[in-house]
Amino acid sequence: MVLVALNLRMAITSLGPLLDEVRTGLPMSALQAGVVTTLPALAFAAVGSATPWLVRRFSPPRLLVAAMGALALGQLLRVATGDAWLFVATSALALAGIAVANVLLPMLVRQYFPHRIGLVTGAYSMSLTIGASVAAGTAVPIAHAAGSWRVGLGFWALVAVAAAVLWVPIAWRSRRRAAAAAARTAVDAGTPRPAAAAGVRIRAGRTRLGWLMAVFFGAQSFAAYAQMGWLAQLFRDAGFRAETAGLLLAGVTAVSVPIAMVMPTLAGRMTSLRPLVLGTALASGLSYAGLLWSPYDLALVWMVLLALGQGTFPMALAMIGLRARTGAGIVSLSAFTQSVGYLIAAVGPLSVGLLYGRTGDWVAPVGLLVVALLVQTGVGWSIARPRWIEDELR
Repeated sequence: MVLVALNLRMAITSLGPLLDEVRTGLPMSALQAGVVTTLPALAFAAVGSATPWLVRRFSPPRLLVAAMGALALGQLLRVATGDAWLFVATSALALAGIAVANVLLPMLVRQYFPHRIGLVTGAYSMSLTIGASVAAGTAVPIAHAAGSWRVGLGFWALVAVAAAVLWVPIAWRSRRRAAAAAARTAVDAGTPRPAAAAGVRIRAGRTRLGWLMAVFFGAQSFAAYAQMGWLAQLFRDAGFRAETAGLLLAGVTAVSVPIAMVMPTLAGRMTSLRPLVLGTALASGLSYAGLLWSPYDLALVWMVLLALGQGTFPMALAMIGLRARTGAGIVSLSAFTQSVGYLIAAVGPLSVGLLYGRTGDWVAPVGLLVVALLVQTGVGWSIARPRWIEDELR
């Protein structure tokens, strides 16, 4: 699971540093570049929403192997093409694999580690963050060492292949167990219909908890994606050199790594998550105020507070496993929460950029992030106490 999570942002964060080389090498228009940078949120929303349908037809381990295979194949095909639109299409294939794995991991954690949900969720959240940072930081050096941007992007397919290979034995065992269970059911019932066909269907979109979770996940992702897209520019406007601004942005990710490990463990041990909801909100609010008040002199302080505020992401992942009693409930809640949430997140960098371009300063953009934070906190307060999605379907 940790190795799978390591893959879940590499195909995305490795592209940004090499985007100029990709645009020149293919060549790629501004429209095509815009499409490929918007694809992650769109793919996570569209493909993620279809994952519960897939789970009802295939075992989760087999799906995970297929997802890692799609991720590896997409990354390899996109660096082998010389056509910009084929690059976009093959990138979509890779992102589809990530979208399926995004939804499956909370369910697999509950299935294989029911008494260590917080610990394992923290481990894979930390791995996801490390993977994003490593790919972003080393894609350019790898490309320069190999003399080609194609190597800098395609290299990460090897990690996806490794994850798929490790899951093959688990998928094979799950297939044999499913076949044996279907055979037993056919004998007992006197009918050849397999038991897997009678899976329970839960519609998270028809529950209040499902929508609250989706808005909570979306509000925090809205702010996180906006920060990833524009925080370096804010620091540059404050007087930092481009290299230093980039290091400050990378510092937010680096400080987030241990937080990603600890936050789900805390969430799993607490009866009410309201202290965590309020604590992360306070850290984010203070960082926003500081970025407007003194972005240069106390930049390191605001960087650390931003990282603490981004602890909401691993907390939201842990909440998915903690707000459902069954595997079907987790898959449905995970798919709906992430699909709607990533659609909301896609608006973050765009809206912040539009406000910055129109006003020329950071008051309005940061004000928008404060509004998102208020929504996140209010919704988080409502879902912080124990409740389960299955109870809302009765």
